[in-house]
Amino acid sequence: MLSRGRGRGRFGLRLRKIKQFFSLPAAAWDYAVGKWHGLEASHEMLAEAAPLQLAEDAVAELEGEWRKLEEQQAEQVTGEWSGQEKILIERIRAETSRLNRNNVTRTEAYRLMYQRHPELHWAMLAHLVSRNGGWNMTDLAGEWLPQLLPGDKRQSVFLLLEHANTFIFGDAYPQLLLYEESVRVQRPLFHLLPAFGITRFMKPVWKQFWRRRDSVPLTVALIVNEQHFIEQRVVQDDYFRKNVLDTLFFGMQSLLQLNAVMFPYHYTKGERELRLAGLIMEDFDDLSERIEFGKSLYAVLFGVPRVREGALTFAANGRHTGSRADYAPHLFARVRREPPTALYKERLLGGKLLPGAAPLYSPELRDAWANQKLETAKREDWFGSADGILPYFRKLKLPRSFELTNEYGLLLNKIELAVLAAQQLRQEGHP
Repeated sequence: MLSRGRGRGRFGLRLRKIKQFFSLPAAAWDYAVGKWHGLEASHEMLAEAAPLQLAEDAVAELEGEWRKLEEQQAEQVTGEWSGQEKILIERIRAETSRLNRNNVTRTEAYRLMYQRHPELHWAMLAHLVSRNGGWNMTDLAGEWLPQLLPGDKRQSVFLLLEHANTFIFGDAYPQLLLYEESVRVQRPLFHLLPAFGITRFMKPVWKQFWRRRDSVPLTVALIVNEQHFIEQRVVQDDYFRKNVLDTLFFGMQSLLQLNAVMFPYHYTKGERELRLAGLIMEDFDDLSERIEFGKSLYAVLFGVPRVREGALTFAANGRHTGSRADYAPHLFARVRREPPTALYKERLLGGKLLPGAAPLYSPELRDAWANQKLETAKREDWFGSADGILPYFRKLKLPRSFELTNEYGLLLNKIELAVLAAQQLRQEGHP
């Protein structure tokens, strides 16, 4: 009994030491300096920014259309389409299904859509956010997280990410394809949106976009739609509540990197200099916060020229594989350099590899996870009232701080520290 008591005492002491690390003056100083550098770089880029605007008359027009919808029943899919329309509907369904195989195919589909139609800002935003989703997926099979999470937990987190990624693509991509076909035939085809189970909230938005070609209201509407679409289907789903979102380990979001979305906007290979812009979400559970988070990412990506130009160059020149080596080849490698059973040794200092240290293992998606056959998302229309969504169309502000390079380096150090601590606990005989 005495030895077990001592063991529990050492366990508690070790956990306290981990917590105390982040309150040490040196750690606090490094964090403060990192935040200051990020804020300084953000302010420098904000001086060049051209903030995006939500036109008041466009929002007022949409409000009128949404209020009309409040009095109507959800549109029923009657199947009363012409022969040519039925062929188009089936073609769009087949193309969406073909490209919805995994995160890599979805991410590339978004990029190619934006390349063909740069007025579809949401497609590029979705491409870069989807890249982050892929990196989160492969982290679960990479260097660190297998040492922090058991296999069943990593599987559950992957399924959460995969469902959200799949469901958003399955809802949004048919809309993009329908717009593309409208451009081809030079007439709007948005009366076909109900055939794909698209919320009636989106039809007035697409009709307005066809007339005005104003990318901002459309992008905000698609952000609002995608987050409402996954709210009941993923975030509030019983399985994901029980196995992921309501569990203690989901509080480790920063260690999982699930709450950070980053846009690589500069990389110099010779100097190995990486620059990252983006934001860190506080509460994934909160629907409103997810929407405002998406809007802020949009404001940064398309409102800050240096970020936009750098991120677009990165997207065009670097094929997405799911590996973090896609954007940081000086830190990560797609092939493991050391056997997974080897004792992990500290490799980072200030977010950079120590001299002679092996890069961190970050596999490609195909080497980490097999393609999943998921159930079809339920098609109930989430739209209830104009009052519920209008607050999201009042403003589109640029955040004060969005340069994450230094903060990201500190995040990597924190994850490594957690791995080293967990490894030492196992060596001392603690589960």
